[in-house]
Amino acid sequence: MRERRQAPGRWSMDTGQNKRLRLPARMRLRSGTDFKRIKLEGRRVATGCLVLNWVHPGPAGYTRFAVVAGNKLGSAVVRNRARRLLREAFRLHQHELAAPVDLLLVARPSIVGKKCPEVERDLLAALSKAGLLKTNLAAGLS
Repeated sequence: MRERRQAPGRWSMDTGQNKRLRLPARMRLRSGTDFKRIKLEGRRVATGCLVLNWVHPGPAGYTRFAVVAGNKLGSAVVRNRARRLLREAFRLHQHELAAPVDLLLVARPSIVGKKCPEVERDLLAALSKAGLLKTNLAAGLS
C-alpha cells in the first residue's frame, strides 16, 4: 500500500507541536448580526495595512474571523489579493491567540502592493497591540 504524503504547510513546524493550520468553515463569521455585534460592542486597533476589530470572548467557544476588503482598494483582483493575504496571515498565526475571539480584519488601501511577510508583520503587531497574543509571543515582538 502506498503511503500518503502531506501537502506542504499543513502542519506547524515552528513550535514543535503538530497543530493543524486549516481554516474550517466553522471559523468563518457569516451573519450580519455577528458583524454588527463586533462593530458595536467590540474594540478596534488600526496598524499598518489593516484594521483589527474584535469581541472578547467569542460566543462559540472558538475563534471565528472574517476579512473585509472594500471597493476603495481597487479592482476585484486587488481586493481578492488583499483578502487572500490577510486570510493567509491569520491562518499561519491562528494558534498564537491567547483566547477565543471573534475577529474582523479590514484591509486598508496601504495593503496594495504588499507581500505576505509584511502583512504578517502588521497582523502580529495589531494582535500584540490588542493584547490578544499569548504572553511569550507578545514579549518577543516588542
